Amino acid sequence: MSAGESGSVVRRMLLGSHLRRLREARGITREAAGYSIRASESKISRMELGRVSFKARDVEDLLTLYGIEDEAERGALLSLVKEANTAGWWHSYTDVLPHWFPTYVGLEGAASMIRGYEVQFVHGLLQTEDYAHAVVSRGLAGAPAEVDRRVALRLERQKYLVSEHAPEFRIVLDEAALRRPYGGRQVMRGQLQHLIEVSEWPNVRLQVMPFGFGGHAGESGAFTILSFPESDLSDVVYLEQLTSALYLDKREDVVQYERAIDELLRDSPGPEESRDILRGLLQLS
Repeated sequence: MSAGESGSVVRRMLLGSHLRRLREARGITREAAGYSIRASESKISRMELGRVSFKARDVEDLLTLYGIEDEAERGALLSLVKEANTAGWWHSYTDVLPHWFPTYVGLEGAASMIRGYEVQFVHGLLQTEDYAHAVVSRGLAGAPAEVDRRVALRLERQKYLVSEHAPEFRIVLDEAALRRPYGGRQVMRGQLQHLIEVSEWPNVRLQVMPFGFGGHAGESGAFTILSFPESDLSDVVYLEQLTSALYLDKREDVVQYERAIDELLRDSPGPEESRDILRGLLQLS
């Protein structure tokens, strides 16, 4: 995957946040900004959050409204529009993806650090092909072609972990996720063996939260925190639900989840002890 493709979602977020700052500096409401480009207040909100693609004409009109007349500044922002609208490598999979997920794939592929907690499944970046097939099949019974394409996308995402710009990946897996035998005994043995191997990678810190610990900071469920190399971008917390997903980037929200993952990493057995837990589960399987 190219840097341009993986960064298109981030470029949208950067452009959106820049437009928001310009609007606020001029004291212009979202409603007034929307009116100037023949759009609604909610459209301006989605643009400023980087949730939609940008039309060059809309950005030009907004820059004029915000009093940006310098040609160099206008040119730089308009070139960002072109980069932000680059179709990601995952675009060809959008026919089998939930409508909220392409944004996540783009953010994941641009992150410099990924931190997360999983309780139901092994994290998608760590799943073997057989395990992924079993998990996806459970939710898509009777649609083998769609299952195969979703699994292919998951395996494609995993290449980022071993790419030139691989992120730092810190993950806490609840023991519950490791004891659910998706795909049966052999599939789980392969999955556990894979986790043991991946846990040795230099950019991966894998820890297991054992049943014996009792209550812990992950009581609200699974979550992922994405951090980016661009200083203008705040961290994003991703929460997946049954029919949608939440992307939280308000600092007060992010801080709560950062505190939770720090506690989970502190309270879970360290990487070497966690490998011992995985080896023990492998012997039992």
